[in-house]
Amino acid sequence: MSHKRIPKRKAAIAAGSVAALGAAALLLPNANASQDGAEDTTAAAPKTLKAGDASDLATQLAGLLGDAFAGSYYDEGSQQLVVNVVGDNNQLVVQAKKAGAAVRQVDNSTAELQSAAQTLKSEATIPGTAWAVDPRTNKILVTADSTVTGEKWDTLESTVQSLGSGMATIQKSAGTFKTFASGGDAIFGGGSRCSLGFNVTAGDGSPAFLTAGHCGVAVDQWSDSQDGAPIATVDQAVFPGEGDFALVKYDDPATEAPSDVNVGGGQTVQILQAAEATVGQEVFRMGSTTGLADGTVTGLDATVNYPEGTVTGLIQTNVCAEPGDSGGSMFTQDGLALGLTSGGSGDCTVGGETFFQPVTTALEAVGATLGAGDAAGGDEAGGEEAGGGEVGGEETGGGEIGGEEAGGGEVGGEAGGEEAGAGEEAGVGDQSGAGVEDGSGLTETP
Repeated sequence: MSHKRIPKRKAAIAAGSVAALGAAALLLPNANASQDGAEDTTAAAPKTLKAGDASDLATQLAGLLGDAFAGSYYDEGSQQLVVNVVGDNNQLVVQAKKAGAAVRQVDNSTAELQSAAQTLKSEATIPGTAWAVDPRTNKILVTADSTVTGEKWDTLESTVQSLGSGMATIQKSAGTFKTFASGGDAIFGGGSRCSLGFNVTAGDGSPAFLTAGHCGVAVDQWSDSQDGAPIATVDQAVFPGEGDFALVKYDDPATEAPSDVNVGGGQTVQILQAAEATVGQEVFRMGSTTGLADGTVTGLDATVNYPEGTVTGLIQTNVCAEPGDSGGSMFTQDGLALGLTSGGSGDCTVGGETFFQPVTTALEAVGATLGAGDAAGGDEAGGEEAGGGEVGGEETGGGEIGGEEAGGGEVGGEAGGEEAGAGEEAGVGDQSGAGVEDGSGLTETP
């Protein structure tokens, strides 16, 4: 079932198929809230947490620790939240440990890292560069793509050096930072292709969806089929600037738009709520070019200098993506909506950096709520519990969905008999790599 708009006559069919979720890579066994529930003997030991719970705990500890809080990240292996603390206030450390976090003493405070990022913004805003705080190293990770050479590289390098030892590091990316255009289901407009991210309810109660802002500013009306009649019109769009998101309202107010993500093969993932991403968290991305891919969150509040302009407040990941994937859904195994595909470098053959618009920020900015009214309430779908460990008689886990390997371009990597590889773009359904990338970053369709 698609997660795009569904006419009312098909709503009953949709409700019955939401539970047909065989995404093994998406539904790994849920961790318990603690190792064994023995509170009196493990009160000061780090708790075993799901990534969503770790994000909530990180928010609480940020308020508790105040200026001593220097970021946090999720250790996927131990399933623990690691919190960075500056200073020698032992009482705060004890409180953080009692709350269930692993505590690590670091040198750089949040204020110092933010000041360094501001210096980069004022002195090294160069197209093809990006930076975000990496709490695992307690430094700012600066990335330069293949276009940053000569004087531009010298400027970037000298700016990083001026921040002082131990404040930032630089890495080179083999690709070029650009916006991508696609996601879960393909949407078409003006000869370009993007992707629907998540269905939402607009502030006036009308059905709508979120996609990338660079798609919304490029094309006003969108269709759900190539050369088809428009079904939705852009209401709000932000790009570049403080985000990359657009709210697109369905033209038919009777449209019923389910809160799920189409992951291919007739399988869907029920989306229960929007959530904040956490560094170290395992995430999944669905795109109309490359299909399903997975990876890890590597940075938050990232700044990316695209050729079209600077975008701030993004999520940085190592999930692969290619032209045609912009606007698509980034989500978790247990149905949390995290981001909308913005852009990045590389492809699903060699990898690279990919950036996402946080869903929570986009929803707040456009005044929308996730899903179709009551669709995001965490109810059971079709008699099956969303996020269960086993669906449709297939054991979940192991990075497979519908018998295909998730990630690496293997799922959705072929369309119309053509393989989507480096430098190639595979279309959707009846397309077969016919798209042509232009300077806008949008995927052109024939």
